[in-house]
Amino acid sequence: MKINEHEKILSEKIILVPYETTHVLKYHQWMEDEEIRRLTGSERLTLEEEYEMQRSWRNDEDKLTFIILSKICFEKTEDETESMIGDVNLFINSEEKSAEVEIMIAEKSARGKGIAHEAVSLIISYAIQKLGIRKYFVKITDDNAASLHLNSL
Repeated sequence: MKINEHEKILSEKIILVPYETTHVLKYHQWMEDEEIRRLTGSERLTLEEEYEMQRSWRNDEDKLTFIILSKICFEKTEDETESMIGDVNLFINSEEKSAEVEIMIAEKSARGKGIAHEAVSLIISYAIQKLGIRKYFVKITDDNAASLHLNSL
């Protein structure tokens, strides 16, 4: 979605930035992991298909995507790609003023630290303010313990 193309959202632990072409290679490397694909319900894509997906998500009016950066890492390196730890997305239904929330903390070292909760809170606050969306839902498989825990908070 183009609404966030120049946005950067900062919090205590993370920075949310729009999903850009410079992020695609690392994102593709994450998606080569079978467990990540299973937990996110994703299909394996070629690198070129991943670039095409990034372009389409950037232009689609019904998708809002941010890459999650480790704030500590980014402050040290100033390198977004090196600081990437996951992504957070909204799939928007404009008619119902609702959105499905998706979160992925791809870097195992970043899991279990409250980052997913922080990222979801940030994207929902952003969508309330910028898009007026007030109804959110998630789809989680029974074996995704981390997401089940996050959504019980």
